[in-house]
Amino acid sequence: MATIKDVAALAGISYTTVSHVVNKSRPVSEPVRIKVEAAIKQLDYVPSAVARSLKAKTTATIGLLVPNSLNPYFAELARGIEDYCERNGYCVILCNSDDNAEKQRSYLRVLLEKRIDGLIVTSVGGDDSGLATGLKAVRTPMVIVDRALDGIDVDLVRIDHEQGAYLATWHLLELGHRDIACIGGPGHTRVAQMRLAGYYRALSEAGVEVAGGRVLESDFTSTGGYAAAAQLLADSPPSAIFAGNDMIGFGVLRAAAERNIRVPGELSVIGFDDIQMSRYVYPALTTVGQSILQLGEMAAELLLRRIATPQLPVDQRIVTPSIVLRESTAPLASVFTRYR
Repeated sequence: MATIKDVAALAGISYTTVSHVVNKSRPVSEPVRIKVEAAIKQLDYVPSAVARSLKAKTTATIGLLVPNSLNPYFAELARGIEDYCERNGYCVILCNSDDNAEKQRSYLRVLLEKRIDGLIVTSVGGDDSGLATGLKAVRTPMVIVDRALDGIDVDLVRIDHEQGAYLATWHLLELGHRDIACIGGPGHTRVAQMRLAGYYRALSEAGVEVAGGRVLESDFTSTGGYAAAAQLLADSPPSAIFAGNDMIGFGVLRAAAERNIRVPGELSVIGFDDIQMSRYVYPALTTVGQSILQLGEMAAELLLRRIATPQLPVDQRIVTPSIVLRESTAPLASVFTRYR
């Protein structure tokens, strides 16, 4: 691999002058600049990003830590972050922790060793993951997305999880449903806890009691949703199911289809997040959410602003979701019994 000294030798000038051309650190004459650029092209010279960052005291690089890159929610979120950063001259290093707390902590150390300019974090599950403890010592500008962490007072962007679940459940209540089951996420995660609270709040306000066995935990995956739905649909199915996220909702749709339970004719299903795939499953999934790409861009915008002006007050944005009405929910009056 060619070095800056190789470029200098080919151009017939000092490597200090080559450095000035590469880093734009001092004006040089046009003939010299042309010779340097020609030598760089001929040798296919790639400047050292490490050396340049040490001089500039910036790497123009953002670290992004996500818990599960297979979940379309985080993929869409990452795309929004990457798009905004690219437009503003920053690269993004994506680290996927696979919902593993130890891997998450390891990646955090790696990102900080890379001397990134800023960090965007979406955390693994519960508060016992140790991430909050590790982040308290971080002096790098940081934004938390999706899941707040106790004791970390930094910029935050997240959906109002409880209000979203409330809206989803209330939508089913307005359609006349009263036997409404809930398949939530892992109970140790704050997201699942807040969404379950919204479900209970809506039912409480409507004076509806939750029957035994109507609230189940699941992973935030289609596999988990499918397994939980199989239990709910085995005997005396509910008329509606609130799925803790869209991936769970997809599992519910599959379980219903295998049992010849028509959605929404015999079972209404509503999800949460509004990932792009929810438009294209059949029937298209009614859900609650906000543009995930815009959430990513909002997080990136907050981080770049924090990098530029560290002394700004903490900005925590709680985005109110809205119902996205599609094909998987219908009034209770349209339900036709399977036992006729």
